[in-house]
Amino acid sequence: MRFTEEMKHKVLRGEWIDRQEALRLSKEPLVVLAKAADEIRKAVCGNGFDLCTIVNAKCGKCSEDCRYCAQSAHYQTACEESYPLLSAEKLVEGARYNAQQGVLRYSIVTSGKRLSEQEVEQACEGIRRIKAESDIEVCVSFGLLEEAQFRKIKVAGASRVHCNLETSSRYFPAVCTTHTYEEKIETLQAAKRAGLSICSGGILGLGETMEDRIDLALAVRELGVKSMPVNLLNPIPGTPYENHTPLTKEEACRCVALFRFLIPDASIRLAGGRGLLDDKGKVCFQSGANAAISGDMLTTAGITVATDKELVYTLGFEVKHCNG
Repeated sequence: MRFTEEMKHKVLRGEWIDRQEALRLSKEPLVVLAKAADEIRKAVCGNGFDLCTIVNAKCGKCSEDCRYCAQSAHYQTACEESYPLLSAEKLVEGARYNAQQGVLRYSIVTSGKRLSEQEVEQACEGIRRIKAESDIEVCVSFGLLEEAQFRKIKVAGASRVHCNLETSSRYFPAVCTTHTYEEKIETLQAAKRAGLSICSGGILGLGETMEDRIDLALAVRELGVKSMPVNLLNPIPGTPYENHTPLTKEEACRCVALFRFLIPDASIRLAGGRGLLDDKGKVCFQSGANAAISGDMLTTAGITVATDKELVYTLGFEVKHCNG
């Protein structure tokens, strides 16, 4: 307990904790760790809660072999739906609907390794119309694009790019072989060079170690990420991870608390798999998390915006923009 307090005060002094300190923290009593992480969140971030939604804007037949994904063409799953990039009209319709519910950020997500140049142009038209017809912020997750493409996306009106690292560099080859960790890093750096903010996190429960989870957070911190999605593996039948045991609520809380210690000023964002927790993430929001993806996920049902807003207000948060 004394060590947790020492590390909390170190963080509150504006100093970063290192890998060895994080590993030691990971073995501290959960109640003490979670309480300290929440105190850091309150002191550094206040009561702001960043709420976003995503739209599955291009679905299915993905060339990549990410072992957790229902949309990969490499696996036989129940996700048989497949469609091309949604029209600008459809994207605007979704953005308006979410803005009316009080959602702050609308993330346009597409399957595949990267959008083609023609698809980027089509997506930009949708982004321009969204910004002209609503005040919702736009985030994009279009795969491994280049800086010039990100510059077009920024000019169109998007403010953030999402690209999950998924896990540590050490463990990534066990998760995906059709693209590399280095390609993901370069994608995020290219987005930053284009003047966009970046969002990157990972999935817990892929078979990684606690060291891998800490290394993921350290990589995210080094990139300057201030929005870190924390997904919990939802084992999809037909994927190589279909028999993995989902993380417990206690494991999820421990990871969230550690991430708060490692990146104290970030939006730690509960994302996919949150619905597997019996409290829908409530305890994690009391252990350092201060953001969420609401509504449906890409191929699985999520938690409604109304339900999430009621929960976060009950916990003393205020839904507002955080970290740009």
